[in-house]
Amino acid sequence: MEDVLEVYTRPYDPRFPQVCLDETSTQLLTHSRSPLPLKSGQPERQDYEYGREGVANLFMCYEPLAGWRRVMIRERRTKVDWAWCIKELVEVHYPEAERLVLVMDNLNTHTPAALYEVFLPQEARGLAQRLEIHYTPKHGSWLNPVLSEVEGMAEIESSVLARQCLDRRIPDPVTLTQEVAAWEEGRNTQGKTVDWRFTTTDARIKLKHLYPSIQE
Repeated sequence: MEDVLEVYTRPYDPRFPQVCLDETSTQLLTHSRSPLPLKSGQPERQDYEYGREGVANLFMCYEPLAGWRRVMIRERRTKVDWAWCIKELVEVHYPEAERLVLVMDNLNTHTPAALYEVFLPQEARGLAQRLEIHYTPKHGSWLNPVLSEVEGMAEIESSVLARQCLDRRIPDPVTLTQEVAAWEEGRNTQGKTVDWRFTTTDARIKLKHLYPSIQE
């Protein structure tokens, strides 16, 4: 927890961009019957039955100090998918950065070793050297409600995505990509940044009962 808090209080530095990464999934659903269109005094109506068309995985990459986010859509959530996500971040979005400060969940797919399962050793090592990884606490629900944000600011952004974009039936990957891209562009245009105020000192005071009791 303290490690992540230290990262969140660092000032903005384009040489070392801070990116929070979160994974979420969404169910692709089709209408069993065509919805009744919107008309005066009555909203669009849809049948309660629907068809399942599989699940898509979304990588939410969020740079809170710059107000920028990128959502990468994949069919699965494997080490391979994570490795390609990292490659895009490093080589496409942050090619000039000296090192990418990456905050993410401590999943077994989120390790530099995954890069070696996808790329040649030289390339995998080069990507790994461009990363400074910080893992959020495992089973972080014990931090709520005092430190819910420490679970990862990308999770908060994923929640916004779910409410504003994924709260309806999306039938296929093509439509999902279009809808998410439109949402992403709108959010990036707003460019809202995060002014993080909760420090390690605050945590040691508010969560004193969670620290070991040391007798000197």
